[in-house]
Amino acid sequence: MSPRLENLAVSLKAALGDKLQRLVEHVGELTVEIASTDVVAVCQTLRDGAGLKFEQLIDLCAVDYSQYKDGRWQGRRYAVAYHLLSVSLNHRVRIKTFAIDDDFPVIPSVNEIWPAANWFEREAFDLFGIVFDGHPDLRRILTDYGFVGHPFRKDFPMVGEVEVRYDPDQQRVIYQPVSIELRNNVPRIIREEGIHRG
Repeated sequence: MSPRLENLAVSLKAALGDKLQRLVEHVGELTVEIASTDVVAVCQTLRDGAGLKFEQLIDLCAVDYSQYKDGRWQGRRYAVAYHLLSVSLNHRVRIKTFAIDDDFPVIPSVNEIWPAANWFEREAFDLFGIVFDGHPDLRRILTDYGFVGHPFRKDFPMVGEVEVRYDPDQQRVIYQPVSIELRNNVPRIIREEGIHRG
C-alpha cells in the first residue's frame, strides 16, 4: 500500500471507529465495508470530516451476489457500492454495504447528503429491486411502469413471452407476443488456466 493510501486508511479508521467492519486495499483502491444501518452516519462523516472531505458521490451501484464464485458465496445477496471523491484532498474511496433482508432489500437513502444519489438510487431500485428508505421519489427510471420484476437480478428470466412496442396507428405503447426466435448471441468461451494462446 502506498504511503498516501496508508494515510487515508488511518484517517478512515480514526473517523469511522467501530462502524468500520472491514477495510480492504486492492489494486491501489480502498474499499470500506459497513453495516447498512450505519450508511447515513458514515456518509455524513465522510463528507464532513476534516481529513476526509468526500464532497462528491461519483457513482452508486448495486450488486447481486447470488451466483458469485459458482454459488460458494455465503454472505448476503444484495450490496450497494458508493464511489466517493474528495476534490479538495484528491483521494477516492469505495463504500460497500449489504442489505439485511435478501427477500426485501432495504438500504437508507443518501440523497440528503449527496443529491446526485437521486437518479443512482432510482436506477438501483428499478434494475435490482433495492428499496432506498427515505428517498423522495423512488420510482422506475428505465423500465416500463407495468414491468414486473427487476432485470438485473440474476434470477430474472432472460426470455419472455411479450414484447413492448409503440404502435403509430393506436398512438400508444402496446404489448404483443414475442416475434423473434429465441437465441443466445453471446459465445461461451472457456479458457483453461495457464494456457495462453497468442
